[in-house]
Amino acid sequence: MRKVLLPTIIFIATILLVLRLFYLQVIDDTLKLASDNNAIKIAYDYPERGYIYDRTGNLLVANQPSYDIMVIPKDIKDLDTTEFCSLLKITKEDFLKKVAKAKVYSPRLPSVFLSQLNKKEYAAFQEIQRKFVGFYIQKRALRDYQVAFGANVFGFITQVNDKIIQKNKYYNSGDLIGRQGVEESYEDFLRGVKGVKYIQKDKYNRDIGSYKEGKFDTIAVQGSDINLSIDAELQKYGEELMVNKRGGIVAIEPKTGEILALVTAPSYDPAILVGRQRSKNYTTLYKDSIAKPLYDRGLLAEYTPGSPFKILTGLVALQEGAINETTAFVCRHGFSYAPGRFMKCHCHGGSIQFHRGIYESCNTFFSSSYMKTIDKYNNPPKGVDVWSNHLKSFGLGQFMGYDLPTGKKGNLPTSKTYKKMYPGWGWSSKTIVSNAIGQGEVLMTPIQLANMIAIVANRGYYYTPHIIKKIKGHAIDKKFTTKHVTTVDKKYFEPMISGLFDVYNLGTAHGLNVEGIDICGKTGTAENFAKINGKRVKLQDHSIFVAFAPKDNPKIAIAVFVENGYWGARWAGPITSLMIEKYIKRKITRTDLEKRMLEGSLQGEYNKYYANPIVDTLTKSKIDGPAKPIVLKPEVKVAKPEVKINDAPEN
Repeated sequence: MRKVLLPTIIFIATILLVLRLFYLQVIDDTLKLASDNNAIKIAYDYPERGYIYDRTGNLLVANQPSYDIMVIPKDIKDLDTTEFCSLLKITKEDFLKKVAKAKVYSPRLPSVFLSQLNKKEYAAFQEIQRKFVGFYIQKRALRDYQVAFGANVFGFITQVNDKIIQKNKYYNSGDLIGRQGVEESYEDFLRGVKGVKYIQKDKYNRDIGSYKEGKFDTIAVQGSDINLSIDAELQKYGEELMVNKRGGIVAIEPKTGEILALVTAPSYDPAILVGRQRSKNYTTLYKDSIAKPLYDRGLLAEYTPGSPFKILTGLVALQEGAINETTAFVCRHGFSYAPGRFMKCHCHGGSIQFHRGIYESCNTFFSSSYMKTIDKYNNPPKGVDVWSNHLKSFGLGQFMGYDLPTGKKGNLPTSKTYKKMYPGWGWSSKTIVSNAIGQGEVLMTPIQLANMIAIVANRGYYYTPHIIKKIKGHAIDKKFTTKHVTTVDKKYFEPMISGLFDVYNLGTAHGLNVEGIDICGKTGTAENFAKINGKRVKLQDHSIFVAFAPKDNPKIAIAVFVENGYWGARWAGPITSLMIEKYIKRKITRTDLEKRMLEGSLQGEYNKYYANPIVDTLTKSKIDGPAKPIVLKPEVKVAKPEVKINDAPEN
């Protein structure tokens, strides 16, 4: 038996090996295609990227042709480098560097030698291309922006780097990929599918036709068009209102979670990141570390939310039974919450109940409500965690899950936060009472503020904010149509909404009404300290406003944050009212507010703390006109804003 076993195993293994080789060499052409690579040239046909439209079908981003000169280093022969360099207006040193770089990538595969030729350069090269063996033209598509706004929404396209090529085999040297904004988020849909042609070559390296009569060739498939939820007119108007200001605007349709406007300021014309100057322009924008035109403040900036946070303080206090609508606290133009500790308040004082506490933004009322919420449990860590868990249901302290590739989760303190902050000794609701008015350890991004007020507009639920409305031929992610319900009962939102409605009628925004629109809103002011050149400096307060409208059947919820904008009703409030009127009426009747916002500037406020300003002509100061220079500052480290609890800001 042993004598037969070994020969049998060898015989069976030999038969299997022969059959496998027969299959690979005779039946399956795939590996033959790879092994014949020396005699086959692979040519790619690049599709157009999908077009980008707004929510109503207005075209925002299209395509324009671009031409790259590609090089296959091993194929270069008999090249007149002097003529070649003269034609393309490059030096011989540049030529040698580019060829050397291409060899590092691959001597046998094509690399980009010179990208994005204009039509004149392309025509001149094509006319005598036959003289430059080893070089050929590759046609691609670059973005053609139909609008001069929305740069932070769109993102841009750029060449892939080695890291991307190694990670994703779809991409080759010179391929383009979406970066930032929807170009990155929806890259797989927008890019389409490259077509591939296999061309056979003879021993003299001449093309002799399609390999296997085109059996393996594929055609290019154009990228999918997408409709954004953005309202182009509203986005444009928001950017105009924020010229010469810094901050963010986020507007959401409450019933769907669709983002209507996502404004960051300062911004730039997206067209400057297209063409041969793209790299230079991007570097200029990137190096501005103070104004940060590439920094999307609507998604990334984490601010102390100020008085709009009182909305959450009040709702949680109602839910926990710490207060009710008739609960009253006496305000003596401030709140003495501990010996020697006094929080100022700018309401009219006296006995304050819930409704008045909202529209006059009483620090005393909401600080007292917060302390009663925490103290209900006779255990501060337990009370804080209950409070924190309610806020998590509003999307705080976490990434929102929206469909843009950047963002911050803000900060939502828990009992662990304070155990670390105050090790070895006790802390109580008095220690952390600044949370009540949005001046404590809580940090929120503008999109979180907008989502918060959208939840109030919906009386307790929300859909994950998203910027996609439709993808041609595909369904959008189901998570954007999944309803999220907060831990606060629906019944507690009505008294809150009643108070927010009277903010415009009786309270801190009484001069910002828009005739014919019932707006519910909340002003906010957040103190602003920073370390500049090692010194703690008090900067001008931030201006904040959140609102939704109409009061019943709301169509828009919005948060506006203006850095160094004094108090809420000075800058953020008027911008909010104008944005709401623009969206609902499609015209502006509050021309007094519009004139003041369009012509107003905070640039002097930004300039005063920095010396030796530099000028960048790329940052946009008008939407429909040529770019005008605005002052940018040299790099300075800015610390997280600090808060003085005994000097609470005016609301």
